[in-house]
Amino acid sequence: MLDEGCKAVGFVSPSHMVPQMLAIIKALNDSGRKPVIVYNSNGYDSVETLKRLEGIVDVYLPDLKYMDTRLALDYSDAGNYVSAARMALKEMLRQKGTALITDDSGQALSGLIIRHLVLPGNIENSMNVLRFIAEELSQGVHISLMSQYTPMPAVSHHPHLGRALSESEYRIVVDEMETLGLYKGWIQELGSSGSYLPDFCFDHPFERY
Repeated sequence: MLDEGCKAVGFVSPSHMVPQMLAIIKALNDSGRKPVIVYNSNGYDSVETLKRLEGIVDVYLPDLKYMDTRLALDYSDAGNYVSAARMALKEMLRQKGTALITDDSGQALSGLIIRHLVLPGNIENSMNVLRFIAEELSQGVHISLMSQYTPMPAVSHHPHLGRALSESEYRIVVDEMETLGLYKGWIQELGSSGSYLPDFCFDHPFERY
């Protein structure tokens, strides 16, 4: 794909395979290819690992899922997620700063974009995520505030996760984002929850949209 015009290589949740990732990047560079390297993670990364990637990763694309330890434990079985993600995001910011460099087509070439998925019934967690970004990172960080949560059958009876996000819940979090002066980034149409769900009945389930 790189020889056909693809400009970037993305590694998804790669913290457990960084040695292999580095070997792949070296092989690409040795072959004369210099793609944009994207580190797409859940934010649950160690600072030690991230420091090994300084000067190698062009774009950090982490999630910041929780600022509520109870939720992190209940929903992701990661009781130390909050403390780990706080340190990880600070390290990513140290490396990349707040500037997001893009090419003429809008593709990111260098920088940091933080994603946060607003979960139904948990807007206080989302507002605390935004407060952390504004108060401990920077108001200039680029944020993708997502509304695309889609309930799955396994959680259909959960009091919060069994339903989609409501318009009023998302609006409250968007308003908080604006109040905090977080002015760089993106918000989603509320109906986007059905737009990013692959349909594995098709041969190419991720290409429908």
